[in-house]
Amino acid sequence: MVANSDNPDEKNQKKAVALKYNKEKNAAPHVAAKGRGLVAERILSIAKEHDIPIQEDKDLVEILESVEVEQEIPLEVYAVVAEIFAYIYKTNKTAAEQ
Repeated sequence: MVANSDNPDEKNQKKAVALKYNKEKNAAPHVAAKGRGLVAERILSIAKEHDIPIQEDKDLVEILESVEVEQEIPLEVYAVVAEIFAYIYKTNKTAAEQ
């Protein structure tokens, strides 16, 4: 997921938070990586290289950037993240069937 900062001094600086979820190992998704500027660009580059879906959601990124890496996402964003993961799973299943 990626979003641009609202701060005028950071207008062109991107923020990115990568989430990871393994339902057999984790109770909830967790933050796998996060960063701003060049780090955010690298996170996005790696996601694109590995065909990992990117969802733009500025509000969600603002919440998730306060979560430490390897920490589970906060309960209050479960519903939003669940919708994103459901979309990703559906897209992956459709692609596998083709």
